[in-house]
Parts: sequence; C-alpha cells; structure tokens
Amino acid sequence: MADTLMDFDKALELFEPVLGFEVHVELNTKTKMFSSAPNSFGREPNTDLAPVDLGLPGSMPVVNEQAVRYSISLGLALGCSIAPSSRFARKNYFYPDLGKNYQISQYDEPIAFEGQVEVELQDGTLVQVPIERAHMEEDAGKLTHVGGAAGRIQGADHSLVDYNRAGVPLVEIVTKPIFGAEHRAPELGAAYVRTIRDIVLALGISDARMERGNLRCDANVSIRPRGQQKLGTRTETKNVNSMRSVERAVRYEIRRQAAILAAGGSITQETRHWHEDTGVTSPGRPKSDADDYRYFPEPDLLPVVPSPELIEQLRAALPEPPAARRRRLKAEWGFTDLEFQDVVNGGVLVEVEQTIVAGTAPAAARKWWTGEIARLANEAGRETSELLEPAAVAELQKLVDAGTLTDKLARQVLDGMVAGEGTPQEIVDARGLAVVSDDGALIAAIDEALAAQPDVLAKIKDGKVQAAGAVIGAVMKAMRGQADAARVRELILERAAR
Repeated sequence: MADTLMDFDKALELFEPVLGFEVHVELNTKTKMFSSAPNSFGREPNTDLAPVDLGLPGSMPVVNEQAVRYSISLGLALGCSIAPSSRFARKNYFYPDLGKNYQISQYDEPIAFEGQVEVELQDGTLVQVPIERAHMEEDAGKLTHVGGAAGRIQGADHSLVDYNRAGVPLVEIVTKPIFGAEHRAPELGAAYVRTIRDIVLALGISDARMERGNLRCDANVSIRPRGQQKLGTRTETKNVNSMRSVERAVRYEIRRQAAILAAGGSITQETRHWHEDTGVTSPGRPKSDADDYRYFPEPDLLPVVPSPELIEQLRAALPEPPAARRRRLKAEWGFTDLEFQDVVNGGVLVEVEQTIVAGTAPAAARKWWTGEIARLANEAGRETSELLEPAAVAELQKLVDAGTLTDKLARQVLDGMVAGEGTPQEIVDARGLAVVSDDGALIAAIDEALAAQPDVLAKIKDGKVQAAGAVIGAVMKAMRGQADAARVRELILERAAR
C-alpha cells in the first residue's frame, strides 16, 4: 500500500524537521579490524576469511593498529577530541551475516567525540553540523536475496551469505540532532555526506565508493509541530548509498511523517529501507534502544590508549580543511565563482582534482565532469562520481589534445567507456573513431565535395573565404565527423590559391 504524502512546502509550514546522520566509513587497511584476513573488494564469496570473522570457538580478536591510526586521523579532521582511553564493547544482536551474533563496536567510550564539520550548500551557505562521536567497529557480512523482486528480501526464496565483508574496519560518525535546516534539510543531508566523503578521500583512509558500500549513510528524520520543544519520533532510513538518494530519502520521510501526523496518527520508531527504483521508504524493524543490545565491555580486548605524541603526529599530518582547500583549488584552477560552484554542487571536486593531477587542463576536466559525464549519470540515475575513474577521463582528454579525437568523437568514446567497452584507446581502435588526417584521404573527399559545389573555389578566389565552410561540412559528413577539419580547410585554401 502506497504511503500518503504531504506537499513538501505544506509540511514545512506545519512542522519543523530535525535531522541526524550516521555515516559508516569502511577503512582501506590491508587487513580486517580484528583478524589477518585480507580487506578487499570483489573477491569470490567467503574467501577472505579468518576464524575470528566467523566467530569460531577459541578465536581471539587482535586490534588493527593502522585502523586505529586512521580512526584518530578522521576524528581530528572532524574537529573531535580524541579520548585518552577508549574501549571496545559487544553489541549483541542476531543477524545471519554476523557470525558471532554480536558486533565488536564502541559504545560509551568512543575514540573521538564532540566535533563539528562545516558543510557548504549549493549557494555557498555554510552550515555547522555538530558531531557527537566517531567510533570504531567491524562491518557485518552481506546477504544476497534470491528469487525476490529486484533482489530484495520481500518474496525471496532464500538468501546467500557472504562473510568476506565481515570484520572490515569501520568508523561510524554520528551527528547530534541538527536543527534549523528547514526547507534545505534534504540538500543539507546530501551536502553533509559529500563533505564526509571528501574528508576521508583527502585523508586517504577509505575508497569512499558509495556504490560499493565503502561509505553508507543512515538518515534519521523526525518532525515536530511548529512551536513544540519536545522532539518528534524519529525514523532511521538505513544504508542509503548515494548523495542523491540521501536527499530524496530525507524529503520523502518529511512528507510521509507530516501526512501521518496531520491525519492524527503517530510515527513508529523504526528502521526504514530506501528503494532506489521507486524512490520510497518502507518499514524495516522496530528501532532498538541501547539497552536492547545488552552492551558490555569486550573481554578479549584491552582499551585503546593512544599516546599524546601519536595524536599530535597525526594532527600535524592532516590535510588542509575542506573550506581552505576549496579556496586554494579555485584560485589554482582559475575558475569563476559560478564555474567552481558547478563543480562543488555536482559532487565532483575530488574527481576534477584527480583528473587535473593526471595531466588534464582544469577547463577540460571541469567540462567533462560537469557536462557530458553528469548528463550520462543523470540519465542512468547514478552519482556522477560513480561513472568513471578520473585517470580514464584524463586519458580520453589526452587523445583530444593530441588531435586523435574531435570533441564529437570523444563523446562517442565516452559512451563506450561508460558501457564498459575498455580504455579510450581500445574503444577508438575497436570503433575506428580516430580523426583522419591523411592528406590523400582528405583530398579525395574534398575533390568529391568540390565536384558537387563547383562555384566554391571561385568564391574563395574572390575573397569569400567563408565559402570554404560548405565544403568542410560536406567532407566532415562524408567522413562521419572523423576528418581533421583544420587540415581540410588548409587543403581547400591551397587548392583555391593555385
């Protein structure tokens, strides 16, 4: 049964939205959080395993030192205080992809706490998002539902469990309640997650690929009647895996909850599932409180006690803050305010930067990521950053710079790249898309075009050089856009000068 939704603007007239976000960041350490099993992606199911990951009797966890360092760096980048001593706890709950039936996490003694992140909205407005904590934990495995609709559990015949992800190091970043976002609440949600992504990429501690689950967001939304001080009942939309979806999920929940409350109903505190295909949320399970998880200190692990020297060493190694970095890059690239804002709003600042580092001119990198690639991503309903690797875009632009491709041909190659046909050069070779600059082939095409337009040479000789355009157009059409237009023009003018 479809949810009843209230118009978004009407909902904001009646209710105040309050937000909260829990962002899970998978760390890119070589091994897992508590075992020596490889931390990798895309391997055959159930191959990257150790006894600890499966919770086998007698297996003992050992803390990954690099994961602790990464966690401290992230905490510092979030403006948090680092705890002189933090402790792991057992979070007890049953789920098929959690072999131990508990998760090793941190509860009341997180490694980082009390921070703040500056988030920039599309028009340049800066919003300070308060951070409650950032704590270390291990990821669970992954379930694949078979036989249901669109891979969801509803209607599935059975589920397959892959424990490869079990035990992967995670940092969970939890905000405090965010007030005052009002009609920009959906936009703020997407901008916040984008900011976290940029921070962890700058730190080099995570691949931050949302489509792979390296970065996942749980969006908490509640609303309360205007003038009421008591917070409303919140829902938690789980594992939203793109910035675009975060924005849509927040907007949907505000509209759904407003319709329920306006009709005299009440909100159930629960988890919700986001459905990318239909753009709706659906009920998950009643949301547990901390007491339901029966937290207690992990008996097999000692507290984490980083030295003040280590903390200061990691603080000194932090990259520049996001706002300062944006100002620097804008100046280095020579972009106007509007051009740079297009890059930021498109969520492709990192991609543009990496494309430039790979040898592409700033203007060309911006053109690709905010133009054709953004268009293709929008048509596919995907994040622009997911579509291609910056190095591949830089390789494509090098072919344009070398004269191997025109802009029009390059767009055809781009389509092939997105379709997975190979590298730019492989696609050029396979499709036969390279620019033709061989004089013999060009002269033959020019002669054919001049035969159909015999008066052109006379016009050029009379000083009407623009008349060459008709022949150039005919040659380009005959050669499917692959002629070197500049060389065609030169050859036509040479012919007219005889």
